[in-house]
Amino acid sequence: MTDVTGGGFDAVILAGGRARRMGGVDKPAEVVAGRSLIGWTADAVTGAGRLVVVGPPRPEPAGAVFVREDPPGGGPVPALRAGLAEVAAPWTVLLAADLPFLRAGQVTELRRAAAGHGTGAVLVDGDGRPQWLIGCWSTGRLRAALDGYAGGSLRGLMEPLGPAEVGAAAGERPPWYDCDTPESLGRARRIAEGRMLEEWIEAVCRELGLDREQIDRDLVLDLARDVAHGVARPAAPLTAYLLGLAVGRGDAARDAAARITDLAESWADRPAARS
Repeated sequence: MTDVTGGGFDAVILAGGRARRMGGVDKPAEVVAGRSLIGWTADAVTGAGRLVVVGPPRPEPAGAVFVREDPPGGGPVPALRAGLAEVAAPWTVLLAADLPFLRAGQVTELRRAAAGHGTGAVLVDGDGRPQWLIGCWSTGRLRAALDGYAGGSLRGLMEPLGPAEVGAAAGERPPWYDCDTPESLGRARRIAEGRMLEEWIEAVCRELGLDREQIDRDLVLDLARDVAHGVARPAAPLTAYLLGLAVGRGDAARDAAARITDLAESWADRPAARS
């Protein structure tokens, strides 16, 4: 059977930036949903023959080849040169190290488009802008372009190659979402946490034979927040359980939650609390 993705590929992840907008932290090591950013990125290229990380050595990704650009922190073009020197496959997937929502299926689409185009393919965001650090390239064409290039811009290097452009549905977790600022990192964590919570609710509903459509997640979370704030943190899960008992008895969920919220808001003013 013909491999429509164009055959073997190696992956290069650029992880040596100085993260100035993040205050100089080790950005690839920042955690989203229990995994480092570079761990999420590496998961998207698990089929690579060789994984090359341009940046300081670190515990993950396991099995990666670590190299440094000259000088360290010199920018994406020197980093690409250093990484490409370690590539042996005919195709190179080039990625940033801070892509928590990129998945292997999107990388496969890039590889398929690159193979059909011959030169390369780049992911475009919801506004149609090429994301030069999410692409798949002919290793030979990329090396030739680098040999004659004296600039420092990836766009200046890659745009003349005329790559195919690959779109992806934005959805809740756009694959091009990167974490360049503390605010964007915080948003990525909230998005990932929300999705993990939804997956957990669906799994529990399947296990217990419950109808997911009857579970009002936000209602329960808001109630738990109100109780934790107005009464005590350990009271939140117990109250959610009591709400479930009331609903099982036949009470309307929203009515019961509203009564509990009113009770929580007045809890500190009860006579016993003032004595």
